[in-house]
Amino acid sequence: MKIRHLVLAFGAAFAVFGAKAQNSDPVLMKIGNQTVTKSEFEYIYFKNNSANSLDKKNLDEYVELFKKFKLKVIEAEALGLDTLPSFKREFNGYRSQLTEPYLSDTSVEEKLAEEAYNRLSQDIEISHILLQLPREATPADTLAAYNKALEICKRLQKEDFAKVADETSQDPSVTRNHGYIGWLTGQMVAYQLEKAMYEVPVSKISAPVRVPYGYHIIKILNKRPAVGKVDVAHIMKKFPENATPEQQQQVYNEIVEIEKTLTKDNFAEKAKQFSDDKGSARNGGDLGFFGLNRMVPEFEKEAFALKEKGEISKPVKTQFGWHILMLIDKKGIGTFDELKPEILKQFKNDERKNAGRKALAQKVKKEYGYEFYQPAFDEIFSYAQKYVNTDTVFLSGSTKFQKPLFKIGAKTVPQEKYIYYVYTKAKSEIDSAPEDVLAKINDFIDEELIAYEDSQLEKKYPDLKNLLQEYHDGILLFNISNEKVWDKAVRDKEGLQEYFEQNKKNYVWNIPHFKGRVFFCTDKNTAKEVEKTVKKLPVDSVASYLAKRVNKDSVLVDSQYGLWKKGDNKAIDKYGFKDKKADFTPNEKFPYVFILGKVLDKMPENYTDVRGAVTSDYQNFLEDEWLKLLFEKYPIDINQSVLREVEADGKTVLKNE
Repeated sequence: MKIRHLVLAFGAAFAVFGAKAQNSDPVLMKIGNQTVTKSEFEYIYFKNNSANSLDKKNLDEYVELFKKFKLKVIEAEALGLDTLPSFKREFNGYRSQLTEPYLSDTSVEEKLAEEAYNRLSQDIEISHILLQLPREATPADTLAAYNKALEICKRLQKEDFAKVADETSQDPSVTRNHGYIGWLTGQMVAYQLEKAMYEVPVSKISAPVRVPYGYHIIKILNKRPAVGKVDVAHIMKKFPENATPEQQQQVYNEIVEIEKTLTKDNFAEKAKQFSDDKGSARNGGDLGFFGLNRMVPEFEKEAFALKEKGEISKPVKTQFGWHILMLIDKKGIGTFDELKPEILKQFKNDERKNAGRKALAQKVKKEYGYEFYQPAFDEIFSYAQKYVNTDTVFLSGSTKFQKPLFKIGAKTVPQEKYIYYVYTKAKSEIDSAPEDVLAKINDFIDEELIAYEDSQLEKKYPDLKNLLQEYHDGILLFNISNEKVWDKAVRDKEGLQEYFEQNKKNYVWNIPHFKGRVFFCTDKNTAKEVEKTVKKLPVDSVASYLAKRVNKDSVLVDSQYGLWKKGDNKAIDKYGFKDKKADFTPNEKFPYVFILGKVLDKMPENYTDVRGAVTSDYQNFLEDEWLKLLFEKYPIDINQSVLREVEADGKTVLKNE
């Protein structure tokens, strides 16, 4: 809503209220029970009167604007508008967006982003063995899988990787690929697996790599500079289901016949005509850009082997059939600045999403003084062992645990809060309470540390405090102005009419206007019928009658309602103003025209005839009356000597700019 944006912008000019005056920061004015210091006013005054400002106002003008703004905000707070759920929801939404950069160590994120980009610059060819874990794996499940992985690693010291993969890997594709994955690049696999890919040397085998769904053992086959992405078109001749060698040969013969006539100029048409991949055939065989591991290995290898645009491959066999490829384009991975937004977005899908917050949590510990009380934690752990599971019984006994678990700054966090945290974070009530108590403590501490830092942001960062105050006051200004003036004026039909009657002289016209409706009909009989009917109807009922008539037979009648001056509408010029010289020619579809209405010589009949102007004036009237009441309700006292100091400071600021 444009009005809200304007109010927020205006509110931004008047921020940073409510601070207690210090000896070095004298009170400039008192408004009701609130005080405004010199520094608070100077913040907004200089902000809006800098050398580059487009809206310079002298000091006295700004004082008047400030008083009116401040009165409205104080009244909004007095009415409790800042306590409404809708206000809190909107303000907290803004605050969450604005504080997000302050609640993470961006230097850590930057290093991780650079690391991710460097990895994207290199492709890794790997084979792997996967040992899967159930979704709700117990520690015993994890230990068993890990021990099995260690045994496999011992075998791989002497045995062929593909052979061991065939015998041990739980990847369903192992029967087809014998553990061979192909080429990968950064941000394609789980972070821990990616880390191993780039750290293990070529021809070496990794130790077991833990990922959320199990353990990987990988062998690095090769490394190379990243090939980026490729855009190819293809023509495919598909194998029949369970194709025999003879049928596969027949498909090969078909693709060879197509190959004989192919050129880069006719490739798209041939794809539309012959390809069995109907999805891409509609686009001339174009598959669009794709990167590594998006196609089966044989297809991918041939696609990235093509060098020049328009180059056409030899027939390529895959498990699906025979293909012929043509290179359309290639592109590299892009610059760091280009990829950084997408890299950071990908962080939200793995453990890196919390790296910046965890790093900040460690800084918070040092900054405010952190102390963990181990005996208090031991009591929680002993309690968890008695109840075994993180169920409601486990939660119900938490109220007796009120000792501090740890302290940060002036805040202590009780044991009870951690027990509740463990309960709410449990995936099910059969989770092991002792294991969860041990496993979740660091995450809980980090969350509490970040929350404490969040509570200190306005104290630490004046610019953020100022900005948040701008949003706070801007939202209140909009809401109360809407309630007292804007929306009220629009809805108050009686008030609008009364205001119009009392101020008719302000809306006098210097030229006549025609008020009414022009009708367009397809035939003479319809025109007579409609004209006869509408002349009998009250003015307010004509529109509803026409709506029914149009819905019944929209091809016979059309109409326009409005307020026109001469020259606005040629039909009205001819039939309303009876101008014989009017250049009006009826539409061929609606050749029969008549009007219903009258000429208003000097002024409108009703406020609705000049709704926009009357509504705007009525809003100004309501605001003036409202401000009179506010000035009476909240007396204002300005310290003139301090105001002169502001004036002197302003001259200095502008001179320096």
